[in-house]
Amino acid sequence: MKSCVKLFCRLLVAVMFFSAAVTAFAGEPYRIGAVFSVTGVASFLGEPEKKTAEMIAEKVNASGGIKGHPVELIVYDDESDATKAILAVRRLIKKDNVAVIIGPTRSGESLAVAPVVEKEQVPLISCAASYKIVTPVEERRWVFKVAPSDSHVVQKMYEFMVARGIKRIGIMTVSTGYGSSGREELLRYAPQYGIEIVADERYGPKDTDLTAQLTKIRSKDPQAIVNWSVGPTQILAAKTWKQLGMGDIPFFQSHGFGNKKNIEMLGADAEGIFVPLPPIVVGPILPEDHPQKRVIMEHTGEYEARYNEPVSSFGGHAWDAMKLALAALEAVGPDRAAIRDFIENTKGFVGQLGVFNFSPADHNGLSKKDLIMVQVKNGEWTIVE
Repeated sequence: MKSCVKLFCRLLVAVMFFSAAVTAFAGEPYRIGAVFSVTGVASFLGEPEKKTAEMIAEKVNASGGIKGHPVELIVYDDESDATKAILAVRRLIKKDNVAVIIGPTRSGESLAVAPVVEKEQVPLISCAASYKIVTPVEERRWVFKVAPSDSHVVQKMYEFMVARGIKRIGIMTVSTGYGSSGREELLRYAPQYGIEIVADERYGPKDTDLTAQLTKIRSKDPQAIVNWSVGPTQILAAKTWKQLGMGDIPFFQSHGFGNKKNIEMLGADAEGIFVPLPPIVVGPILPEDHPQKRVIMEHTGEYEARYNEPVSSFGGHAWDAMKLALAALEAVGPDRAAIRDFIENTKGFVGQLGVFNFSPADHNGLSKKDLIMVQVKNGEWTIVE
């Protein structure tokens, strides 16, 4: 008898819980699609993006969703592969009927899926860097991005160099979409800043020895070196720089270096590296009156408590993309065209990567002013401007 009573009580609690859930979410789900490189060569970028997006979706649903509608986040792993990214985006559009898509993680995959979302007229908020993702804007009406553009990073880097009398540099870039786009910008902006590129070396994403490239650069007697890559090669480049005794030549990394794990992997070899990065990575040491301080510290606390790992600029990409998508759904519902228009006209959005001001002529909404020049000192990020 007692067991029957206990069973009845359990069933009653379950029914009450289910009823409460139905009451809380009276409307149909608002579906957000996401394509991240959770596995593959870019997993160290995509994994924190996936974690961040899931954390935000769960938090929204725990607070009642959006006007009675639960948020359904549908995440696909493109495995760092452009073809799989295209298949994932098509599935999100045709089968899952999502209102908006965030991602992909990398420039190559984002450029690959852009024509798909343009044809299907589905808003996409990329988490990748290349300015080409949203340029020319007439051909990218449905595509936005939250990562700082490589053009912004190059300008910030060159300004910093010029202020310190650096005029002769050597560059080394990986032969991927990200590296190629960065190289183009390094070459394009150099004359505007009076910088001479005395060495221009390239390498593959799977190369395991960069001695030849750095040796050639050293022979040209540069005042600084810029490496533009992500993943293992950015670690290898820095290690080789130190192993060849080139530590007296300032070494700059692209914003793809914006993860504290990179410093941990390099150890002492990271010391002295310069990087232009979004404020998210230096939240605790930002001035109290910095416009992003509050949202950065709030996200930092939640993420690090949940996952027991430091925040990165890549997780910040997903935070900004998710928050923009949620703000659009809150304002206009799951209407794809209305979401596109809402994002395009968003001003003063305070995110992890900067304060966004989108417009019909600018689908990134950031500038070089949203970046901070940092340097690795004693195994930590430090602000050097």
